[in-house]
Amino acid sequence: MKLVLVSAVALIDLDGRVLLAQRPEGKSMAGLWEFPGGKVEPGETPEAALIRELHEELGIETWDSCLAPLTFASHGYDEFHLLMPLFACRKWGGQPRSREGQALKWVRPAHLRDYPMPAADLPLIPILRDWL
Repeated sequence: MKLVLVSAVALIDLDGRVLLAQRPEGKSMAGLWEFPGGKVEPGETPEAALIRELHEELGIETWDSCLAPLTFASHGYDEFHLLMPLFACRKWGGQPRSREGQALKWVRPAHLRDYPMPAADLPLIPILRDWL
């Protein structure tokens, strides 16, 4: 089975809310909410992938030193096995905005379960909630 490495981030604002992005139509799992991030390309570190993806998807800049490893997901889907480190980030430059047609929402940790998410993301919620 193919292993897919994806890097994700919990962007945490000054009010302690977490940014979720909705997968746009045309992508697999469209309509589900997830933590921003994306595939780690060959030769790329998970942190470098996040910095690139945050710039491409949300128009913000952040740095290695601002990405704190928090937890990870390991989940078997039908076509592949997903390994996804989740980083926490409280410092970035710019205002997150949708650059790829995805809806964005700042969500209080207690309400993360109110948003339908991919199966791999669900076990991350209680860890994030307890940490915040």
